[in-house]
Amino acid sequence: MAQSPFEIPQQLRELTEKNVEQASAAYGQFMNAMTQAMSMWWGALPPNEMTAGLKAVQDKAVRFAKQNAEAGFTLASSLANAKDIQEVLALQTHYAQSQMHTYALQAQELGRLMADTAKPKS
Repeated sequence: MAQSPFEIPQQLRELTEKNVEQASAAYGQFMNAMTQAMSMWWGALPPNEMTAGLKAVQDKAVRFAKQNAEAGFTLASSLANAKDIQEVLALQTHYAQSQMHTYALQAQELGRLMADTAKPKS
């Protein structure tokens, strides 16, 4: 059966999927190491309301970074398995729309946390 000129070859999709899995694993290891390093750094600071608030902001930002990276790796995996350009475009469009909504919600939540941290405590 003749292959459509816009169809992505199966071998290329398999190789790409393997590369995405390796990149995701490496990113996971990096994030774990960074989280451990940040925990040690925060542990060395004297505890007070301001550092507790800043740690909450940082923890939330790290959680959001992990979620966003997972969404990116999920997209990459889906793209690796896409059979043609139309599927690639549909996946990218859905991802862009979804992530813009997610980023807006994350920005609101981080802004709220930072405002709470900056408020004088009575």
